[in-house]
Amino acid sequence: MADGAVDITRHSTEWRSPDWHRERAASVPLDQIDMADGSLFAANAVWPYFARLRREAPVHLCESADADVGRYWSVTRYEDIMAVDTNHTDFSSDAFLGGITVRNFDEDFTLPMFIAMDPPKHDAQRKVVQPIVAPSNLARLEPIIRQRVEEIFATVPDDEPFDWVDKVSIELTTGMLATLFDFPWEERRKLTRWSDVTTARPGHGIIDSEEQRREELLECLAYFTNLWNQRVNAPPGNDLISMLAHGESTRNMAPFEFLGNLVLLIVGGNDTTRNSITGGLYGLSRQPDEFARLRANPALIPSAVSDIIRWQTPLAHMRRTALRDGERAGVKSPKGDKVVMWYASGNRDERVIEQPDLIRIDRDNPRRHLAFGFGIHRCVGNRLAEMQLRIVWEEALARFREIEVLDEPVRVHSDFVNGYEKMMVRVKRF
Repeated sequence: MADGAVDITRHSTEWRSPDWHRERAASVPLDQIDMADGSLFAANAVWPYFARLRREAPVHLCESADADVGRYWSVTRYEDIMAVDTNHTDFSSDAFLGGITVRNFDEDFTLPMFIAMDPPKHDAQRKVVQPIVAPSNLARLEPIIRQRVEEIFATVPDDEPFDWVDKVSIELTTGMLATLFDFPWEERRKLTRWSDVTTARPGHGIIDSEEQRREELLECLAYFTNLWNQRVNAPPGNDLISMLAHGESTRNMAPFEFLGNLVLLIVGGNDTTRNSITGGLYGLSRQPDEFARLRANPALIPSAVSDIIRWQTPLAHMRRTALRDGERAGVKSPKGDKVVMWYASGNRDERVIEQPDLIRIDRDNPRRHLAFGFGIHRCVGNRLAEMQLRIVWEEALARFREIEVLDEPVRVHSDFVNGYEKMMVRVKRF
């Protein structure tokens, strides 16, 4: 490396300017690009690096200097991601092979969950919770969500700054989780905390150490075990804990497997939707003409929601473990290696998506995106997420004549959750 060059795998990049990242992404040696550097996401600087990988190394080997990451392959093009995601016979999600993120579980704190399982166990456990998002249950939930959104928007200040992440995105999705779990309402923010603790990197404001993460997640397990004990001795109910407690393939889960499925459902129901609620407002605030088109034609909200989810891609990646030696895009990778599908990159692949860096509210086939995954692991709650976002936009456009993003948002320091910690907003009611 030349004197004075900065190795992005070893130094925080959060303070660097967008121009610095564009220049760096074009010039840094390919073997020094490490997309598992969470500071790139915190700086919203991943896009020029992903664009270069798609052009020059769509299947890219990184030997990360981060000991928690190590060696992994990045898959960055849409079609290649689809090929991996739909091939569970060659690529495993098994928690005991490392799981679904580029960072392995700790060997003594592995949390099996149905997204981190292969068939047939995956299929059996997923089937247990599927009824929570059946069309009949979504129809029951829609008026509840709408009432919650109305109540939230009634409490935000008029023509004064407030944090949209906390007041709107978190409040709505945490309330939805409390409903799905039949969780004590007054303690619902525990769910927010456990979601953040699950995905946080130590030393970036949420937790200080892996030991703290473990302690807090064990508190989560203890809390939900009490709920389990109540529900298992009662008639089956229409909530996730009751479904798990009475499900044939889940009622005898070991404690860590119960905890694994809990954090899957908490993160899946919280982080993804809440960051798309924030991301959509941020993205459209940068495209005022498109925002005006949406306000003029609210019938396009469902289409806009799908493209917002693509543009935001709230979970940046999923990882698999290669079960055999193989070749992808002309690159050979050996059995046992990590293969990381960068959904965030595939959803900006210009080979498949026209003008991928922009939100298009009337895009053709807008649900043709990777944000929910594909194949057997496609997000079980995708229709519920879309419904929540649709209702947020319907109610926001009906109530606010102006929604202004006041500052650049503070983003999450994570290579997995592509999200927001804070975004200051001002609204003006009609």
